[in-house]
Amino acid sequence: METSRRTFLAATAATAATVAAAPLASAADKFARDRDWTGDTPVTYPEPAWEVKDKRFTGMQGNATLQRIWHGLGNDRALWCEGPVWMGDWGSLIWSDIPNHRTLRWLEDDGHVSVFQTESGYSNGHTRDNQGRLIAMEHDTRRVRRREYDGTWTVLADNFEGKKLNAPNDAAVHRDGSIWFTDPGYGILGPYEGHKAEFELPTRVYRIDPSGKATVAAEGPMRRPNGICFSPDFKKCYVVDTGATDGAQYPANIIVFDVVNNALRNGKVFADFKPGFTDGIRCDTDGNVWCGWGWGGVDTNGVRVHAPSGDLLAFLHTPEVVANLCFGGTKRNRLFMTGSTSIYALYVNAVGAALS
Repeated sequence: METSRRTFLAATAATAATVAAAPLASAADKFARDRDWTGDTPVTYPEPAWEVKDKRFTGMQGNATLQRIWHGLGNDRALWCEGPVWMGDWGSLIWSDIPNHRTLRWLEDDGHVSVFQTESGYSNGHTRDNQGRLIAMEHDTRRVRRREYDGTWTVLADNFEGKKLNAPNDAAVHRDGSIWFTDPGYGILGPYEGHKAEFELPTRVYRIDPSGKATVAAEGPMRRPNGICFSPDFKKCYVVDTGATDGAQYPANIIVFDVVNNALRNGKVFADFKPGFTDGIRCDTDGNVWCGWGWGGVDTNGVRVHAPSGDLLAFLHTPEVVANLCFGGTKRNRLFMTGSTSIYALYVNAVGAALS
């Protein structure tokens, strides 16, 4: 009887030791991308999804965990999440579900998600102007619009010199109030994110002056100019080139420009993202560039952080392709990521430079 008891206790102790030694997330993936994303199973600190590449990186908040704050069910599921924007005065995040022709809103107070806008024009990127108004890049309608305080919409640009824009994609706002946007044309390649149509203009970066006049800020070297953001001092502008979507022989990089006389000059490669490519980008107040990444296999899914020099500082691994991101929360120290069909969030030891 005593032998049986000792055998039982020994087996129990061995089992307990094994459990204690094992991480609370699955050990099958050292970055815990296969964790229980409901949050019911704890994940030990520090967040295992971080892969720090350079000791200069200080953006990891040691006692914060990566969360999937939304993943729709049934007919509410998203097809392709994009264009996140933090609306601080509303206490909410807004983002696009492009193929479903809608935008969604997540409330910080209770995590409730609802449809913010139907008939969204298959909008992609969003930002806020210096007055806090929502700016939308619409694929299907091929225009840039602004939501006024009373809820009505104003068209800011839908053509250039009498020719239709291709399909505005992403935007950044300068401190002088001008709106700079990219026009790669993805919304007119087929019906999934807009409709098939002919290109009437080259793929470019445009600037909308506070007076409403649009000018060409850059034409080339990007094949498909995509994500865009300014450095904290507005002396540099970063523009993503997702030309690789047209074939592996084309670029998958970020071009950094000098901002000179309301235009972009002296473009040079800032960082390369093959075998995948980046899409949406944001700068923090230290000048680091946070970049969504994916399309090169599961080990490229996530967020890369680059120093102002272009050096890779860190990589945050996620289970889905991260198309876009923004900083939000009261202190702009919470990173929100549109991860294909889900929304992810993580507090970081960094502060977003832009309003959203």
